[in-house]
Amino acid sequence: MSTEKRKTEHIRICLEHDVEFRKTNGFENYQFTHNALPELNWEDIDISTEFLGREFRSPFFIEAVTGGTKTAEKINRNLAKAAEDLGIGMGVGSQRAMIEDPHLTSTYTVKETSPSVFLVGNIGASHIMEFTVEKIMDAVEKIKADALAIHINPAQEVSQEGGFRNWNGVLAQIKTVCRSLDIPVIVKEVGNGISAEVAKKLASAGAAAIDVAGAGGTNWVKVDSIMGKTPFQNFYEWGIPTAESLEECHRAVKIPIIASGGIRNGIEAAKAISMGASLAGLALPLLKPATESADAVKKVLEQLILELKTTMLLTSSGSLKELSGKAVKI
Repeated sequence: MSTEKRKTEHIRICLEHDVEFRKTNGFENYQFTHNALPELNWEDIDISTEFLGREFRSPFFIEAVTGGTKTAEKINRNLAKAAEDLGIGMGVGSQRAMIEDPHLTSTYTVKETSPSVFLVGNIGASHIMEFTVEKIMDAVEKIKADALAIHINPAQEVSQEGGFRNWNGVLAQIKTVCRSLDIPVIVKEVGNGISAEVAKKLASAGAAAIDVAGAGGTNWVKVDSIMGKTPFQNFYEWGIPTAESLEECHRAVKIPIIASGGIRNGIEAAKAISMGASLAGLALPLLKPATESADAVKKVLEQLILELKTTMLLTSSGSLKELSGKAVKI
């Protein structure tokens, strides 16, 4: 199957099938103490933050959704317009497709219509073993990305028909890419989580940030098993829940962390920030709205922002810094 066709199928399956984990992201195991006398003015609550040298108006990030198929062009441009309007960042899907077929570059180029959006390019760990650093740099430059995400996805790859299975040397190549690029490199999972041990290795390799992408949200083993009819059903629940992965990584490394994987409301986002995440990321809840319009995407994100600010009021947290540490494990 061609890369373009695979990307089209990914979109269809995510829209038409139940592709999420049965187990939760783990944030239900943490709670805030309600403050009945917050002594705060709603209008004074500051949800702005800084991430990799850029100011975000709120601590949300639109995770990589797609790219490499004509359907993706509209989706990415709607996501980018919403992100720019709300002052947050976004990632694109794997740029492998545009490296293989330059005619697909337009499905990733959102800065023509949203020039100020913080944009994160994307390449798979398997592809940094295949493509030269020069090709990767060229792909990043063509979309004017502000950072690059390298996704590590062994569970997804093994569930794909013909997927990448030789992971020897991947860490060394991540280190090479981190040293070669003049933009920050984020290393991310795709839904199975990152352990403390792996986080330490990635930080030592030069990763500027980590995106834990834990279990509890979109399940790419399930997606690719559905698509390829491969027998990996016993691995559908494999992975570290997002909250657990975040807690491990926050203790292990000092670099910024994006918490993603099943975050579906502003209370969960607030818990993630309280537990040490710099940003809370999400993707699947924005896919269908992104097939419609930028305003539909903004509506989803604005609800999360409202819920985040409400949580901050009810915990007497005037800033994200004041929210830190208030989510307690139960």
